[in-house]
Amino acid sequence: MEIKATDVAKLRQMTGAGMMDCKGALVEANGDFDKAKDIIREKGKLIAAKRADRDTTEGSVIAKANESNDKAILVCLGCETDFVAKNTEFQQLANTIADIALKSFPADLAQLNATKMGDVTIEEAVTSQTGKSGEKHAIPFYNKLEAPYIATYIHTNGKLATIVGFSKAVSLEVGRDVAMQITAMSPVSVSKDTCPQSVIEKELEIYRIQIREEGKPENMVEQIAQGKLNKFFKESTLEEQIFVKDGKITVAQYLKSIDPEVRITGFYRYSLND
Repeated sequence: MEIKATDVAKLRQMTGAGMMDCKGALVEANGDFDKAKDIIREKGKLIAAKRADRDTTEGSVIAKANESNDKAILVCLGCETDFVAKNTEFQQLANTIADIALKSFPADLAQLNATKMGDVTIEEAVTSQTGKSGEKHAIPFYNKLEAPYIATYIHTNGKLATIVGFSKAVSLEVGRDVAMQITAMSPVSVSKDTCPQSVIEKELEIYRIQIREEGKPENMVEQIAQGKLNKFFKESTLEEQIFVKDGKITVAQYLKSIDPEVRITGFYRYSLND
């Protein structure tokens, strides 16, 4: 049957697929739009399956808070190349996913993927984009944060972002300063008290091996390892890190100078380069 150019254009508008793909789908479906959409969707799934083992090392990381700054999300839409990441359609999809995530506030990545985006799920929309571009698209990271006040920061390249919560409202400058500290210094936790036990045990085991390889007496191993762990806390926990904007005080001391009552309640940081 003859496929009209207007029908091809209509299907392209509905699916976002290329003109030739739309024409081919309409021919295969004998002009039935619903069947043609299914054909395009299945083609996207096939391409996605073929590229499932590809790495999504490029993309867009988005940090977004609501108007009252007490809820925020951090999400990444990944792809294979910087060329696709800079594409307008890719950026629109990433921002749409972020908007939906902030509005629906899903508990985890699985729930985000299952969330509706029009008449399809977010996971289906991402798979469809894989079919359109020929490159793997995926959401490698999503998390959310609730706190009395939340600051966000997105690095200029759009590949690194942070959300951080405070126990009470702080100025935009203070919020940005702490968010930038996290972005730049990549702490493992807010404080040594909140550092995951698994991280502590891993560090101690590394130190013990190093100390024994250096030939130190066995009865000194634990003492030296604890000393190294304390240094790790100073370098890798947010409150004990040197505040990069000052260089002389810790982040905890900086916050105390602003407001002795304010505390950091939690944070998330994500980088495509990690």
